[in-house]
Amino acid sequence: MELQDDVVSHLAELRKRLIWVSVWFLAAMCAGLYWSPHILLRLKSHPAGETIEWNVFSFTDGLFVYLRCAFLVAALVTLPVLLYQVWAFVRPGLTPVEAKGTFRYVPASFVLFLTGLSFGYFVVFPMMLRFMKSMNESLGAAETYGIDRYFSFLFNVVFPLGLAFEMPLVILFLTRLGLLNPSRIRFVRKYAYVGLAVVGSCISPPDFVSHLSVTVPLLLLFELSAFISVRYARRRGLAVPSPG
Repeated sequence: MELQDDVVSHLAELRKRLIWVSVWFLAAMCAGLYWSPHILLRLKSHPAGETIEWNVFSFTDGLFVYLRCAFLVAALVTLPVLLYQVWAFVRPGLTPVEAKGTFRYVPASFVLFLTGLSFGYFVVFPMMLRFMKSMNESLGAAETYGIDRYFSFLFNVVFPLGLAFEMPLVILFLTRLGLLNPSRIRFVRKYAYVGLAVVGSCISPPDFVSHLSVTVPLLLLFELSAFISVRYARRRGLAVPSPG
């Protein structure tokens, strides 16, 4: 009976924290909708997009663009809150040292996510845009771009990279939980390289330089994640495989 009450208490606390995150996300969505016109005009001034004329092909195009922009703002603002609530939920089961160490995930996750968004927006997106435009021009077709398609393309390039840059924190978190260790990371390294190379080729133009400019940072993120995992394992006195 005591165990059942414990489970019910934990579920009630989890529900309360999820409600707080949902309320924060909705509030951030509303703020994102309010600031969307200013953000979109700022994005329009990007050198890669300022020469492109925006067009709307349906009455709902503007609405969907605002919603995408607001969602991106809400995701960026809500991520630290979400991680804080997760940390606060598991904190009773952590030692003071572990609680202090994992609390650093909150600002670090925000910085990494923002870095990934910036890398996608300033590096990958212009490359993709230039390549797509050159392909369309080679067909001799008239270039008329819809605003909804433009921002859908931008969102699909930038947002996954923001998530990808969370890799070091995710691997460290899984290592702390005991679900990952340096031996397992070393075992999956070659498969991870292939997977990241495929991801890099999918979100970059099909030329060697573009592939390298996207894939290399992803591989470096993986190696940074592996290095952090090894350091954590050594600090905890766990077995670490020798290189080779």
